[in-house]
Amino acid sequence: MKLTRRSFLKVSSAASAGLALNGLGLDLSSVRAYAWELRTSEAKETPTICCYCAVGCGILCHTDKKTGKIIYTEGDADHPINNGTLCAKGASAYQIAQNEKRATNVLYRAPNSDKWQVKKWDWALKEIAKRVKKTRDAGFAAGNEQGQIVNRCNDIASVGSAALDNEECWLYQAMLRSLGIVYIEHQARI
Repeated sequence: MKLTRRSFLKVSSAASAGLALNGLGLDLSSVRAYAWELRTSEAKETPTICCYCAVGCGILCHTDKKTGKIIYTEGDADHPINNGTLCAKGASAYQIAQNEKRATNVLYRAPNSDKWQVKKWDWALKEIAKRVKKTRDAGFAAGNEQGQIVNRCNDIASVGSAALDNEECWLYQAMLRSLGIVYIEHQARI
């Protein structure tokens, strides 16, 4: 970048004017506060919890009362865990619902294929259930070498998600145990 005398004078004049106005006591904080108030004044404020990790930071979600779409998310200042602060992932939680690049279809790549196919959710859920049942039936052991009844599946393991709360984790592990799965781990312990 070549800096000419003319561009230097323009930039330094603008900077000097800005400093002079700031030094005169021109305070824009009230204008910013009023603009913020206008942005969220007609919005419904709903407290929620961040879904990204096991910390459980509080988030305030502002939604438009007419359309139901999310306008803005921010840290909940009254929440005892995060006191209004959010990490980078929590601050971007707005994009979970408002991202046009978010995947909304199931993409399936068949074995030995190099192409992705768009499938329906019903097909994907049935396919997952079919494969879990096939694997469970193939690896199910009713008893061990000593003749004791064990009713377990050794061919499936699970690593739980830290995005689940305690109640969801309990339901998840209960479902896994009903299938006979004994290799149950959780992300929080890893």
